[in-house]
Amino acid sequence: MSALVEVVGRSSVVVCCGSGGVGKTTSAAAIGLEAAKAGRRAVVVTIDPARRLADALGLPDGLTGEPQRLPVDTGEGELWAMMLDAPAMFERVVRANATDPEQADRIVANAFYRNMATALSGTQEYMASEALYELHTDDRFDLVVVDTPPSRNAIEFLEAPGVLTRFLDHKAFKLMMMPTRTGLKVFSAATQPLLRLIGKVVGSDVLSDAVAFFQTFAGMEVGFRERADAVANLLRAAGTEFVLVTSPQHDALAEAAWFADQLAERGYGVATTIVNRMHPRFGDGSVSDARTRAAKAADTDRPELAAIWSNLAELRAVADDERAEVDALLGHTGAPVVEVPLLPTDVHDLESLDHLGRYLFP
Repeated sequence: MSALVEVVGRSSVVVCCGSGGVGKTTSAAAIGLEAAKAGRRAVVVTIDPARRLADALGLPDGLTGEPQRLPVDTGEGELWAMMLDAPAMFERVVRANATDPEQADRIVANAFYRNMATALSGTQEYMASEALYELHTDDRFDLVVVDTPPSRNAIEFLEAPGVLTRFLDHKAFKLMMMPTRTGLKVFSAATQPLLRLIGKVVGSDVLSDAVAFFQTFAGMEVGFRERADAVANLLRAAGTEFVLVTSPQHDALAEAAWFADQLAERGYGVATTIVNRMHPRFGDGSVSDARTRAAKAADTDRPELAAIWSNLAELRAVADDERAEVDALLGHTGAPVVEVPLLPTDVHDLESLDHLGRYLFP
């Protein structure tokens, strides 16, 4: 049984990680399709704003921030897909934690909030973790497959819940929240010089919007903290598994090895490694055997046969070098490796996705 078959069968969350351009999105989509074929109700969510997941699923109109069920014949199983809409997700989180609709409306209308929801560094990654939690607790699904951004950003995705918790504990946040508890006396006295200085740097309008935002935010920090803790616990739950996706190119393997080490440092493990675009060996014979046969064919004046054996020797040498480098760079993870050969075409619809799945789930 393929290691990935076991992962699909026992997991409630599968997080696909890896550098860009290694087939991570198509691998995530193939895992979702296989899960649906196995009778599960799977949803694949991509954090990457590019159209790769929609392209892999053959959806010309793309995906939205709401789960979309795909018309696949999987018996009792279901396959859904969506693309993260960070601003919409942020608004849902705000409204879920607001004390009343009026408080939520004031926050959503605030210019500082709108800028934070669309442009603040880390917002995309944190909203991705919120989307994961929301989908995990949605009764429509029993498996969530996450297509993360490239490795460096994926680390931010994993750390996002902790970053929010630390921010809520930071002295600066507590200072900004103090006026809500002191009737603005803090802003009217001790912090006036500081606020004037900040206003000169960022602009008085920006500062006013920020102050208004934190005033309106009062009472919601407990809900945000509890949600961040719940997301962090989900990422570390027994049913959450990490699948590392890479290709045999040295740079991609080195990035995958770095990411595996980063996961290990944070207490996560790699359940399975997928290596896409491997060169096939074309049989069990050795490189030296193919070269010997090429030499014999040349000696007997059969140049065409000699060229075929020589070409086979080169292909086997490339394939052996790839496997040696995979083992050298990723062997320390202890994770089983699933190899996918070079395919004749890109994955661009459900049929080609199903073809990819034959190698991932032999």
